[in-house]
Amino acid sequence: MLVVGAAEPEIQSWLRAAGHLPRAVRRVSAAGAALEAEPVDLVIVDRDSSGKDAPEVCRVLRDDPRLGDAWMLAITVAAKGRMADSVLNAGADDYLHRPFTRAELIARTRAGLRAAQERSNDRLLRTLMENVPGAIYRSAWHDNHQLEMITDEIERISGYPPHNFLSSTKRTILTLIHPGDLDAVVDAISHSQPDEPFELEYRIVRADGEVRWVLDRGQLVAGPGGRLWLDGAMFDITERKGAEEAALRSEVEAARSAELRASRARIIEAADKARRKIERDLHDGAQQRMVSLVLDVQVAKRRFAKDPTDIVPFFEKLGKDLQDASAELRELARGIHPAVLTERGLTAAVGAVAARCVVPVEVVDALDERLPPAVEATAYFTVAEALTNVAKYAEATHAVVSLNRSADALVVEVRDDGIGGASTGAGSGLSGLADRVGALDGTLSVDSPAGAGTVVRAVLPVNGGG
Repeated sequence: MLVVGAAEPEIQSWLRAAGHLPRAVRRVSAAGAALEAEPVDLVIVDRDSSGKDAPEVCRVLRDDPRLGDAWMLAITVAAKGRMADSVLNAGADDYLHRPFTRAELIARTRAGLRAAQERSNDRLLRTLMENVPGAIYRSAWHDNHQLEMITDEIERISGYPPHNFLSSTKRTILTLIHPGDLDAVVDAISHSQPDEPFELEYRIVRADGEVRWVLDRGQLVAGPGGRLWLDGAMFDITERKGAEEAALRSEVEAARSAELRASRARIIEAADKARRKIERDLHDGAQQRMVSLVLDVQVAKRRFAKDPTDIVPFFEKLGKDLQDASAELRELARGIHPAVLTERGLTAAVGAVAARCVVPVEVVDALDERLPPAVEATAYFTVAEALTNVAKYAEATHAVVSLNRSADALVVEVRDDGIGGASTGAGSGLSGLADRVGALDGTLSVDSPAGAGTVVRAVLPVNGGG
C-alpha cells in the first residue's frame, strides 16, 4: 500500500492499526521509485506537495506502467462533484471526500484491495483464456441458446467475429453446426447430465461457406430457477479429420503428437505461472497481514503488562499461533512453486528439498548452469515426488539424487536402498509425474524390484523445454 501526496499524517497510523503496512511519498515524482522497489495493491492519492492537484497526480500515476493492477483511491474536497469527476476522469478508481472518518477510510481501502485482487485474477484468467488454442464459450440453453461469453478464437474457427454471437438468437453455436450433424449434436447434449463432461466431434459451416470439423468439449451447468447453461471449448480439428479420412495414419499420429506436446507444454507453463502468482499473493497479502497482527499483539502485550490478569498469557499464545500460521503459509508458497528454484536454480532447489527429507539424502553431480524454466520445474518436482515416496513408503536409510547434463538432455535420478515395489500405475504420484515429464517429450522410468531399492530416472530434453 502506497500513500502519495500531502495526505493527513494520521492516515498511515489508521492503516497500520487496521493491519496494513503503508509506505508514503510526498511527491508523485518519487512514486515511481517506490513502485519499482515494491509493487503495491492500492495507492491512496492526494494533492502533491510540489503543487500538483489530485487529478494531476492521478494522471501521472495511471500513465506509469509500474502501477500495474493497483487500485487508486483519490482523496478530494467535496465541490458539487466536480473534483470527484476530475479524479475519476484522470484515472482514479474511487474517491473519498474530506472530511472523512477512520472507519470510512478503512472501508474504502478494504474495498479497494478486494477490487485490486479481482482485477489481478481477471487479468490472469484472460491471459489463460487467450492462450488456449480454442474458442471458450458459455451458452444460455434456457434462453434460446444465446451466448453470454465467447473468446476471440471463434473468429478464426468460424469466420464470424465474437460480437456477432453475444446476446443474439440469430447467431449461436447451434447455427454454426452443419445441418447433417445438428440433430445428433442436440440429442447428445440433451441426454448429458449437468456437471458431467462430454466430448463431441461435428462439422460447422464457416461464414465463407467452408465446412470445418471441430472438437467440442463441455458440460451442462444447472442454475437456480430452472436455468441451464452450456460451458464448452471448441477446437478446430479439420486437418486431423482430413488426415484420418485419407487414411494417412502416420501423418495423423504426428499431428496429434505435436498438438499434444504443444498443449501440454502450455498447460505446464500456465500452471507454473499460476503457482508463482499464488506464491506472490501469499507473501504480499496474507503473510504481511499476519506479520502486522503479530506486531499488534506485541503492542497489546506491553499495554496490558501492568494489569495482573490472564490477558497477557492469552496474547502470548495468540502471537505464537500467528507466527506458526505465517510459517505454514511460507511452507505452502514454497510447495506451490519454490522461490529458491526461480532465484537460485535447480541445484539449490534440489538441495533444499533434500535437506527437508526425513531420510538422509546425498546430492551428487550438481549443475552450475541454468536450464529452461519448464525443464527446471519438471526436474524439481520429479525429485520432490520421488523423495516423498522414499520418506513415506520405501523404509530406506539413504537416498542419492544425481543431476547429469548431456548435450541435449538433463538426466535426473533418485536412488534409494529401501524395500522396492514402487510403480507408475494409475493413482500413484509417479503416474502424474510421468505425465508431466511426457509433456516435455521426456521419459520416466522406475526400476523397483522387491527388496532391492528403487531407481526413478527422468530424461528431459533441454532444447525446446523453455
